[in-house]
Amino acid sequence: MNNKHEVATIGGGCFWCIEAVFQEVAGIEKVVSGYAGGTAPGKPTYREVCSGLTGHAEVVQITFNPEIISYKELLIIFMTSHDPTTMNRQGADVGSQYRSVIYYHDEKQKTIAEKVAEQIEPYYEDPIVTEISPLGTFYEAEDYHQDYYRNNQSQGYCSAVITPKLAKLRKMHAGKLKKTASSK
Repeated sequence: MNNKHEVATIGGGCFWCIEAVFQEVAGIEKVVSGYAGGTAPGKPTYREVCSGLTGHAEVVQITFNPEIISYKELLIIFMTSHDPTTMNRQGADVGSQYRSVIYYHDEKQKTIAEKVAEQIEPYYEDPIVTEISPLGTFYEAEDYHQDYYRNNQSQGYCSAVITPKLAKLRKMHAGKLKKTASSK
């Protein structure tokens, strides 16, 4: 990786969904599923995060090339690929671990995140409830969560939830996709 890469950390429901979406976006170099935002001590496990007791959200950490995709463009894709108006819920996934959240890495990201949320809000019937907070510690999720959709496309959750999200992404943001993704 060169110095031109930046990092974004976001959560919008199950990290498998957000990971699959951003793996198709041009300029995205790496997407890692993980946990952030909690207060429980030590590295959390998936089971602990699912309990809702750690305070962590399921998130992805995205390494991207801002010469290909800006942080603002990345956030617009994020805000239109999940429902940023539901508190602690995305579809059937319910709990604080599924909250809509943008963890900013610096003040510039914070300002951009606030502006994007403000600009996107009129397109929704309900107010945006996406949390915008500084990133504390990011914990990488267990290996079996990485590349989940790619490795489990025929699994029920993937077929029912992630595949439709990818179809929406391909329709709404076709010009922002990697060439191989937009031709699927």
